[in-house]
Amino acid sequence: MLVLAVTAGLATAVPAAEATSPARDTAAAASTATADTASDVAAKPFMGWSSWSMQSSKYPGLNPDGEYSYLTEANVLKQTDALASKLKKYGYDRVNIDAGWWRDNDWKPGFDPYGRQTNDPVRFPRGMKPVADHIHSKGLKAGIYLPVGLEKEAYGDGKVPVWNAPGCTTADIVHPDLRTTNGWDSSYKLDFADPCAQKYIDSQAQLFADWGYDFLKLDGVGPGSFKSGDNYDNVADVAAWQKAIAATGRPIHLQLSWSLDIGHAADWKRYSNGWRIDTDIECYCNTLVTWENSVNDRWDDAPAWSDKAGPGGWNDFDAIDVGNGEMDGLTKAERQSYMTLWAISKSPLYTGDDLTRLDSYGVSLLTNREVIAVDQSDSPVARPVTPMGDQQVWGTRNADGSYTVALFNLGDSPASVTAHWASFGFTGNASVRDLWNKENLGPHKNKITAALPAHGSRLFTVKPGGEALPTTGYEAESAANTLTGNASLAGCDACSGGKKVGNLYTGGKLTFNDITVQKDGIYTVRVAYVSGDARSVTVSSNSGNGSSLKFPSTGDWGTAKTVSVQLALKAGSNTITFDSGSGYAPDLDRIDVPRSV
Repeated sequence: MLVLAVTAGLATAVPAAEATSPARDTAAAASTATADTASDVAAKPFMGWSSWSMQSSKYPGLNPDGEYSYLTEANVLKQTDALASKLKKYGYDRVNIDAGWWRDNDWKPGFDPYGRQTNDPVRFPRGMKPVADHIHSKGLKAGIYLPVGLEKEAYGDGKVPVWNAPGCTTADIVHPDLRTTNGWDSSYKLDFADPCAQKYIDSQAQLFADWGYDFLKLDGVGPGSFKSGDNYDNVADVAAWQKAIAATGRPIHLQLSWSLDIGHAADWKRYSNGWRIDTDIECYCNTLVTWENSVNDRWDDAPAWSDKAGPGGWNDFDAIDVGNGEMDGLTKAERQSYMTLWAISKSPLYTGDDLTRLDSYGVSLLTNREVIAVDQSDSPVARPVTPMGDQQVWGTRNADGSYTVALFNLGDSPASVTAHWASFGFTGNASVRDLWNKENLGPHKNKITAALPAHGSRLFTVKPGGEALPTTGYEAESAANTLTGNASLAGCDACSGGKKVGNLYTGGKLTFNDITVQKDGIYTVRVAYVSGDARSVTVSSNSGNGSSLKFPSTGDWGTAKTVSVQLALKAGSNTITFDSGSGYAPDLDRIDVPRSV
């Protein structure tokens, strides 16, 4: 993140209308030709180190020459050497230089005669190419950073020529009214109706390629970065960067930041190799991060993005600052939960810690090969299999038929969390391996329960030894059900019967009637639903009072997902009711009820 305006906390980006420009159409055609290259560049989530966490912290001694002064050639090379000696063999192979490499300690920028950022001679006295060369000499890849748009200081009254583009100046590449863009309004918005704008991006990409960089973080990108509207729609910029990188002939990973708008997920996937889904992880305080600001936000925000990631492009949760103990600002339990969520979500694993001062617990987290393998595997991104709350179960099915299962206690006091095998569609015994402790726990029948500390977690591989769980399905649109208030049927291509029940708001209810089971008990009922955002609904059986449960977003209003709820059912006929109460509930597709406890 650039520091012209440091922000903390979480905001939800407001979707903006799609921008149209000649560059968008041109880049769309180019994207097909570069798809294979993109998959190669980001076949797996990347792993490495980034400078921003230490740059941005007020931890004593990190920035002795003023805010953000940590970023220097000497410090980057020191972390490079530590990464190579301590973490490279575990897959960490990127060294990413973040904001400020072209700015002095007063944050004044430097540019070459063509309006391109150039290294600050105090921070990087030998220039950026020798730094990349040193990184490469250690068998690692080098990353660099830019804000999106033409930085205001590079405009030069519109008279600055564009490299390798005769007749083009900075006046040609931006809009005449000098409208601003990016998350800090620190740049003029590029106007891709003029071919000179693409030439400017080409010149920047070629400079980085000539220096030998393998990775570019493009920051302040919108829609996102807490901004929306036409001025902040940078899809055309991202497309131009993809085209420019392809023209260099060098495979450069293009990463976008920050809090990208999920409404443009298809664009981010088409034109880049990764995208930050959230605000900065750093607390901008006297540690690197804190649990409340903003590690714990990710459990709320990750589910919507779960289907968006895959080879070629990954959801980026930001740095994993789990290696330095006191400087991280987290308990041991929080550090483990932090890395557990990143791993099951297949986020890039890049730490912002001081690699020369890793504590033994941090090393055990960062170098656990079984947990790293979860992040790097071909399995789908994990999702919650229970509603959102202080206690959550997440999981995904692996290619070999096993399941990755994570238990989280996000509450502020110890609590037990249970994963029911029924949530994953099977029953009976399953063998369980504890990935953090690297030990087999033997068979567990129907479930596993763990007592967790505040903000604690466990991570398992579960291999079913039993059988598929027999269930009876009940469609939401069945004529046997009762709809109350605004509740109504709607078409749904993603739903099992082609329909769903929606408009569940301000008193709208859906009651499933004649739910039949053979004996009394607590049943794990799987609920298929559609919800473009996280929504709560009160779920009850028979005449019970019910519980208000928050269902995570399915990503959009055209995708169906499932969560499991525990309901008391009696032998014979039952009712199950979903009540919106005074708010807005998710749309409902169907429920699947086990035939026996």
